[in-house]
Amino acid sequence: MKYRTAEASLRVVPPETAETTQQTTESSFVPATSRMIELMEMAAARLMKSHLRDGESSVAVAMNVTYAAHSLRHPGAGTTMRAVASYNGISGRLHRFKINAFDESGLIGTAEHTRAVTVERRLTSVARRLAGESSTLLMA
Repeated sequence: MKYRTAEASLRVVPPETAETTQQTTESSFVPATSRMIELMEMAAARLMKSHLRDGESSVAVAMNVTYAAHSLRHPGAGTTMRAVASYNGISGRLHRFKINAFDESGLIGTAEHTRAVTVERRLTSVARRLAGESSTLLMA
């Protein structure tokens, strides 16, 4: 693996409600799990990109996520989340990562993540077959 870590960041702005606009004290905000996982996957995919050959991509196989803490923010303000992925090794076609997610207040989540190498042409062929279209593998 060319690089040992990679990073991705995302600005999360929660929807405004009458309750949050009337508050004047600091409150707690738990970002949607899907957004944090998306950010974690982006960091791992960026780290894995240097390992892929032409025509290959990677797909998520497993993600074990744990929340470490709620994100603290001032009402009405957005927060920037950042994920840092570290490469933990390879087993066959499966690549393993350890990922930490942070915001301005510190660590908010961790994950163990597994990605697999896929050949884009095969993935497209399977998708077309499932959609009832003819396969490009058979036409080549």
